[in-house]
Amino acid sequence: MAAKDDPIIIKKYANRRLYNTGTSTYVTLEDLADMVKKGEEFTVQDAKTGDDITHPVLTQIIFELENKDGQNMLPIPFLRQLIAFYGDQMQMIVPSFLEQSMIAFSKEQERFREQMKGAFGKSPIDVMKIATPIKALEEQTRRNMEMFQNAMRLFTPFPSAGSNGPAPAPAEPAKKEAPEKPDDLQELKEQIAAMQRKLDTMS
Repeated sequence: MAAKDDPIIIKKYANRRLYNTGTSTYVTLEDLADMVKKGEEFTVQDAKTGDDITHPVLTQIIFELENKDGQNMLPIPFLRQLIAFYGDQMQMIVPSFLEQSMIAFSKEQERFREQMKGAFGKSPIDVMKIATPIKALEEQTRRNMEMFQNAMRLFTPFPSAGSNGPAPAPAEPAKKEAPEKPDDLQELKEQIAAMQRKLDTMS
């Protein structure tokens, strides 16, 4: 039996209809978007196979929202960079970076909303102080990008075979590279964890 705090199960049928098992009603992608905004947890399952298809459904919601007039949030340069990361060695840290950045941004957003609520009924000078948290958000975004670029540099020390001719170092170090890979991978994982801790401290 599902606990009260368990995510709501949304079943998707072959006819593409979505069924909310919590309310026993059919819902739309727009309804799911509203549930996300309200902080309601849910998972989407294929009604026939039981497979978890939450990720593609959420992606579809973003696609629908991005195609509404005046609702574009994802700039073209960002989309290009994101596409370029697929299949790249950086792909393994992009999800973690984006998740931590959005968590930090959400915390700043809540602080900003509280200051906005407190600004109503105050003098124009007090209202002008709202610009401070906006600049803080911009500064945090800039710091996040710097950290991401640093992380990218950490992930590029591995020379690609056949790039720019033979490496200046002798062949022997290249042979040593294979047994050292597990250590390198562990070091990279530690660097990712360190980056996440830095993001947490900035929030």
